Amino acid sequence: MENLISLIKKQNLQSATNFQESLINPGSFPRFLCYNIELLPDYFDQTICKDCYKLTHTPKERIDLMKIQQILQKCLTDWKNISQLDFCLLDSDNHIFLSTCDKKLPAESKLEEFRQSSALCVSNTSCCLYKIMENHSISYILIVWGKAESTATIGELAVCQVQSLLAAYAEKSDKNTFMQNLLLGSYSDVDAFNRAKKLHIATSVQRAVFLVETKQTKDENALATIRNIFSARTRDFITAIDDTGIIIIRELQSTETYEDLESIAYMLVDMLNTEAMTSAWVAYSNLAEDISRLPDAYKEAHTALEVGKIFYADKNVFGYNQLGIGRLIYQLPVSICEMFIDEIFKEETLDSIDEETLITIRTFFENNLNLSETSRQLYVHRNTLVYRFEKLQRKFGLDIRAFEDALTFKLAMMVVDYIKYSKNHPS
Repeated sequence: MENLISLIKKQNLQSATNFQESLINPGSFPRFLCYNIELLPDYFDQTICKDCYKLTHTPKERIDLMKIQQILQKCLTDWKNISQLDFCLLDSDNHIFLSTCDKKLPAESKLEEFRQSSALCVSNTSCCLYKIMENHSISYILIVWGKAESTATIGELAVCQVQSLLAAYAEKSDKNTFMQNLLLGSYSDVDAFNRAKKLHIATSVQRAVFLVETKQTKDENALATIRNIFSARTRDFITAIDDTGIIIIRELQSTETYEDLESIAYMLVDMLNTEAMTSAWVAYSNLAEDISRLPDAYKEAHTALEVGKIFYADKNVFGYNQLGIGRLIYQLPVSICEMFIDEIFKEETLDSIDEETLITIRTFFENNLNLSETSRQLYVHRNTLVYRFEKLQRKFGLDIRAFEDALTFKLAMMVVDYIKYSKNHPS
């Protein structure tokens, strides 16, 4: 035990700064002292107090409470395994916040007397009591049961680690909250720069926003997988926005290009497919030159995702800089789009075209209006294609073998997709 205590002391766990380094570089500390907040397992100990989930808490407050309980329970459980001592955290009402045992608590009067005193710790024959301080106020009381001489020292070390965990989590939570509010446009440019500097977030580096949407709702494995992928990138921000959406704010090197962003997006799709066993769309923004451009970058990623799902349904990756004409159509009012379709097709509709002909048209467009290549890919005679296109011309008055008519027909197909999407997803 003495060797263990000596090792811990050498790591200077009393320093919150050094502890935060352990969050960044887990290998720099003994395994049992490394708690990467993003990678903690999703479980709850049976001893966690159920009173902590009162309806008086907002959903966000309950989520934050659950997260900090996970972190602290893991910490105290590891300390118990190491020291063979039992630990308990009491909240401001002297209720059990979490515990590693079911031992009887000290009398309420003794606990209140300790709270009112100036002492940071007291001990008796069976246990030691410690104050867990945050911002000069008592957050919790830590109880350590044990009679050995090392009990007090182990308790002090446990207090240092718990306080470091709380400080690190609070800072991380503040940064994530700031980034979420920033993306939603809650700050002016001046406020954004000032708040970022206070939180030690670089303001003048290039970033890009990735938006990941899984095709299954409430896919917890997807978020865990993404956090694991970027676990070594401590300056990136990852957060879930709803049941299916995940935001990645990635800090970029000066040498990274849009090709690199596209590669990252495809890597995410592949990793989610293989590791999380889920299908996903990934959209990414243009480069944001500084922190004030991130709200626009988020809008770009969101637009890219929506436009991609409407017009390029056969793809999984959508870059805002690659949306082409779909981006223009997406910005048009639905009423104007409907007028355009009425003028082009009159009494006819695209729904009247059989599936075989639609496949022929799409293949023809994909091959840049090349009849021979289209014929080869579809395994049909060239004259068969000519017959189908002439039939289409009689129906709609458009000869898609001619560039102008092909362009009009392609636009019409995209506009119809947009109208259908808008009706199924009213804003």
